[in-house]
Amino acid sequence: MGRRSILVAAGWVATAAVATLIGLGAIRLVGESLTGTPGGVRSAAEIERALASPEPVPTGTTGAGSVGPGTTSPAPGASSGVRRGFATDGGTAVAECGADGVRLVSWAPAQGYRVRDVDRGPDDDVEVTFQGSAREYELKVRCIGSEPVAVDDD
Repeated sequence: MGRRSILVAAGWVATAAVATLIGLGAIRLVGESLTGTPGGVRSAAEIERALASPEPVPTGTTGAGSVGPGTTSPAPGASSGVRRGFATDGGTAVAECGADGVRLVSWAPAQGYRVRDVDRGPDDDVEVTFQGSAREYELKVRCIGSEPVAVDDD
């Protein structure tokens, strides 16, 4: 092996090492978003505490009160009451009882489902219908006392 071959091999190894170091430095600069879980992995106790704490209520309203897909902010002047979450195979919803009756605070379809119809209230009862390719789920909620309760459709 000649001197030129040794220099070419050494140059190739040095270039590969520098490129590897630059790549590792770039990944470290970008942070955990490429190499790990953003915010770290949470313990079961941390998840339970987060789920037990009350949801923050958006303060501003835009347009027809929509904050994002499937969520709504309280109507101006509406009083907040008891909130409760409900789940079906077709999706989930959160309802709240207040002075004006029951209203849907938020709703989200499960994977493979879409929201076909929503009556968000406030009213005596509210409902959301989740439609899938093979099945449809209708969730109807009323206030019993001051607590939202899922009821059978009449």
